[in-house]
Amino acid sequence: GTLLNLSVSDRGRSDSLLLSWDEPEGGAKGYLLALSSLGSAAPLQNGSAGPNITSFWFHGLTPGMRYEIEVTATLACMETTSQTVTAQTSPLPVRNLSLSSGGSSAMLHASWVHARGQRDSYHLALYHSDSQTLVRNVSVLPNTSMFLFDGLLAGSEYALKVSTLAGSSQASTSIHQWTAPSVPTQLRLIPGSSTSLISSWMGAGGAAWLHLMLHNLLTQTVTTTLSARRGLTSYTFQHLHPGTKYWLGLSTTAGPYTVGGPNATAWTYPLSPGNVTLSSAEEQNSLQARWSTPAGERDFYLVTLQEGEDGALTRNISVGGDSGHVTFHGLSPGKQYSVQVTAVAGPYRASAHSTAAWTQPLAPSGVSLSSQGSPYSLLASWEETVGESYVLAFSPMEHPVKNSLLLKGVTNFTYEGLCPGTLYTFEVSTVAGPYTSTPQRITNWTYPLPPEQLNLSNQGHSTSLQASWRAAPAGNTGYTGTLWETKSQVRVRNMTVGNNWTNVTFEDLVPGRRYTLEMAAMAGPYRSPVRSATDWTYPLAPAGVTLTNTRQPLGLSAFWEKAAGDVDQFHLQLYSKSHPAQRNISVGPNTHNFTFLGLSPGLQYFLKVTVLAGPYRSSSHFATEWTYPLSLANVSVQPGRRPQELHVSWVESGGGRDHLVQLSVAESLSIIRNVSVPRGVTQLDLEGLMPGSRYRVEIISQAGPHRISSQTAIGYTVPLPPLSLSARPVSTAWALAVHWETPPGQRDGYLLSMHEEGSSAPARNLEAGKDSINVTLARLAPGTCYLVGMWAVAGPYRSLPKNITGCTVPAAPTNLSLINPGSSSELYTCWNKPPGRRDHYRVILYSLSTQSRDRVQTLSPDAQNITWTHLEAGSRFAVQVIAVKGLFEASSINVTQWTYPLAPVNLTVGSPSASALQVSWAATGRGAEGYVLDVYDTASSSHVGCMVLGGDARSHTFRNLSPGTRYSMAVRATAGPFHTSTPNLTHCTREYDAFLA
Repeated sequence: GTLLNLSVSDRGRSDSLLLSWDEPEGGAKGYLLALSSLGSAAPLQNGSAGPNITSFWFHGLTPGMRYEIEVTATLACMETTSQTVTAQTSPLPVRNLSLSSGGSSAMLHASWVHARGQRDSYHLALYHSDSQTLVRNVSVLPNTSMFLFDGLLAGSEYALKVSTLAGSSQASTSIHQWTAPSVPTQLRLIPGSSTSLISSWMGAGGAAWLHLMLHNLLTQTVTTTLSARRGLTSYTFQHLHPGTKYWLGLSTTAGPYTVGGPNATAWTYPLSPGNVTLSSAEEQNSLQARWSTPAGERDFYLVTLQEGEDGALTRNISVGGDSGHVTFHGLSPGKQYSVQVTAVAGPYRASAHSTAAWTQPLAPSGVSLSSQGSPYSLLASWEETVGESYVLAFSPMEHPVKNSLLLKGVTNFTYEGLCPGTLYTFEVSTVAGPYTSTPQRITNWTYPLPPEQLNLSNQGHSTSLQASWRAAPAGNTGYTGTLWETKSQVRVRNMTVGNNWTNVTFEDLVPGRRYTLEMAAMAGPYRSPVRSATDWTYPLAPAGVTLTNTRQPLGLSAFWEKAAGDVDQFHLQLYSKSHPAQRNISVGPNTHNFTFLGLSPGLQYFLKVTVLAGPYRSSSHFATEWTYPLSLANVSVQPGRRPQELHVSWVESGGGRDHLVQLSVAESLSIIRNVSVPRGVTQLDLEGLMPGSRYRVEIISQAGPHRISSQTAIGYTVPLPPLSLSARPVSTAWALAVHWETPPGQRDGYLLSMHEEGSSAPARNLEAGKDSINVTLARLAPGTCYLVGMWAVAGPYRSLPKNITGCTVPAAPTNLSLINPGSSSELYTCWNKPPGRRDHYRVILYSLSTQSRDRVQTLSPDAQNITWTHLEAGSRFAVQVIAVKGLFEASSINVTQWTYPLAPVNLTVGSPSASALQVSWAATGRGAEGYVLDVYDTASSSHVGCMVLGGDARSHTFRNLSPGTRYSMAVRATAGPFHTSTPNLTHCTREYDAFLA
């Protein structure tokens, strides 16, 4: 049909549609128009238009509704053409759009009333007014009439645009609204100085404007008002009054909303008072504090009195803010005080301090001066008195005074470097600031020095001691002393002498006794520390010292007599010039004999007895004696380096001057050698003896007058080895015959060892008598070599070995076979492996048919077969296998075999007559042992004749055959049991007639 190019528009009207079309080519007589709801067949409006009309309005439609319009054009000849188009009317915007916060600082509630008509959906776009940013972009269902926006910024203006969507058309309306402002939190007001306050708060972004108002609570007036835009978080108020309390209020506004916020109070810092002083008042033990009043306000003054340098609190007084002084009564004497004046305004304070002031001190009490036993110092002490310090005065009697100053807290002082034994004077006063108390005075002595270099010495005497000392360099009035017996603590003498004495002698004392002298110097009421000296009187030497021998147990006994006087102990010194170590024994004063055990045997010893009294000694003359020698231990007799030698060794058990070595033949008691060796020698070589013989050795030890023998030791000389050792195989058996010659000397017998070559099995050992010269080693393996070792044996000793190697005869191979594998040029040989060993096999192939050379092959000892190739066809051969071990051989029996013959060649058949056929051929190679000719009647396949010929035959004529008959024949070459045939050849005998002709 013809296209009308329909188009529809609403021209901005939501209840009308304008339909337009193109007039068809050739024109139209009129148009019919039908409008229906999309998807409904029932028309809602019908219309018509005349020719040359190309548009039509549909009115009274539903906004946002989808319609289908059909236009039918009436053409010429009553033809029509129709075309359909769909269209949708524009929607109407919502009505009564509202946007409300409801007092919320984070939410806005949107609501509206649906407009008339249809819609597909609503689209909501929420914008932040200040930043012009899109905050929400939401599409909702067409039946939705409200929406809640949350998560918004407090105190901010928003714009909402609601669009009604229908198809590609939309209708929009907008509205503005504020969220409620949020109240700032954590409002703080703190002083910045005495004339400023610093305010700060949190959460200032939730309001468009902030309003601050500062009140002076003292005057009840507004000091400062301030309005600031969103974002301000702190502000400092300047030019305020010091020490004054202020109140700060905070509120916020956003659009139509105003919210009251928090409030805070604070004081400015007060100013500290000036020119604070503390001085003495008219009354005793009283002080007065004064100060000047600073600018600004304060609640009151706090006046604190502090004691000492550490500022310990003593008094605390509050006075009015207009006061300027205060007096403190009843204070402690001799103490330091200071005052602190504090201006108080609210929680804040401003302080000022005065300089220190003192009260009048008291004099010290409990003054003492003590020597404490020291010759060079005196300790001055007193009881603690309140004050700043102490003034001390100290000097020897009737000498100038030395002054010194000590700080408070010190209650004693030690004067060092004083003169021993001297009288001193001490004074002490208390100082407190500018004040000093009356002094307290006392005297005392220093201790004297003890006598120096005090010494007590016997001067080599047994009954007297002399004491001596050096006078002390400082003062003293004399010396006193006591002599004691040290051990019994019995007092012997008392003495007192003047300060010019330096020695004294004590007589009639006991020899060897220890004495102690105690001595001190005197000065005033004091004695110096006691000095003591000690010494012994000289002891007397012992008498009657003897030394005797004891044998069981081995030792020496010492005896002596005690002399007069005291003895601490006896010291016994026993030594030998032959021994580096010596015995030192100490015994008690009541012991008069001692036995030394564990001494070295056979040595001469010397004894000296010494009496000890303190550090002094007196010794006896020497006594001497010999210990018994011990018999030698571990006497050993071993063979020497040669068979004619013996090596004798022993261990010396101790002592002795020399040794006597005695040698005898074991079977006889007669001594054949006597050899003397000095002490210290522990071995001896005896030469010129009989090899393989048994000997007896005994060693005698001597020490002074004493002799003792060792135990007897038995030893052998080493025998000589056998001579001319040989080992030969026994031909009739697998054995070895060993022969040797008898060597010189003696022996107990012979030892033979046999070890199979290359075997890990242990060796076989056997013995032979001392007079034997041969032995047969039987039951050996064939073809095996053995290492035979032989020794002569005497006692536990063997001679040097004699070694020889002998081999047994090998065993011959068995079950030898020579096999033809069906070949004319090969033969296969095999055999069974014989027992024992061999070096190799020698295999010999003999040609029995010709005079060709024998073929020989050498094979490994484990081989069991061989194949012979390139042999002559039709020949007879013999084979022999020989086992070889060294120079010895063992052969198998010989076996024979033939090679296959070659078939004859150039076979021809002719008929010399009607009853005869002549056959001829040629031999291949050397020919064959013989030939066999067979003739068959071809028609009946019957065997007609057979002929055996010698190896030299090359033709043969069969006679008495039937004329005119076809015969088949073949020639077989034979060699031993084998034969090889030519192919069958047929031929006819002549016809009889032809033969007659």
